[in-house]
Amino acid sequence: MAELAALEDPRAREVNEKHGDDHGVNLGRLRAVAKRLKTQHDLARELWATGDTAARLLALLVCRPKAFERGELDLMLREARAPKVQDWLVSYVVKKSTYAEELRVAWSADGDPVVAGAGWALTTDRVAKNPAGLDLAGLLDVIEAEMKDAPDRLQWAMNHCLAQIGIEHAEHRARALDIGERLEVLKDYPTPPNCTSPFAPTWIAEILRRRGA
Repeated sequence: MAELAALEDPRAREVNEKHGDDHGVNLGRLRAVAKRLKTQHDLARELWATGDTAARLLALLVCRPKAFERGELDLMLREARAPKVQDWLVSYVVKKSTYAEELRVAWSADGDPVVAGAGWALTTDRVAKNPAGLDLAGLLDVIEAEMKDAPDRLQWAMNHCLAQIGIEHAEHRARALDIGERLEVLKDYPTPPNCTSPFAPTWIAEILRRRGA
């Protein structure tokens, strides 16, 4: 904790707080600490228990994902306040756990929009990597009906899923593009130069262009 405190950078905190993340540690430096520590699951539990955002991010880098129980992962998501902690928990831990599919199904139907967003993030991963058994048309039905008025983080996750369906599944591409065009979610999102817009039709077109499709 003293080492993390020493890495505190006011400029990094200012940038992070604009995204809802209450820490001031440069993530590159945080990853360097994790690389030195390597996997230490007991330490990860202690770091998580502090409640400190930087410590929790470090915990997610040094833990052993398959060592967590299902209920433990569910509680961790619900008590994680910072968006970056929530994102890393899903990406670096839950996706690698043996409970990823169970939690995907449970979280997607949860009344908490942040938890539901995590479920959609896991669904997006399956759309790209393991779509067998997914009802893609059904997912598009839900996105079409609910994305426009969804809270920010849930909307972002559903939009990512929409784009991923359009990118990876040619048979659903026309409908995905149509939904994106009609709903106009994130159409005016400020996008830095050399970055891809999160507006689904633009996102889909750009990735296909890069792939030469």
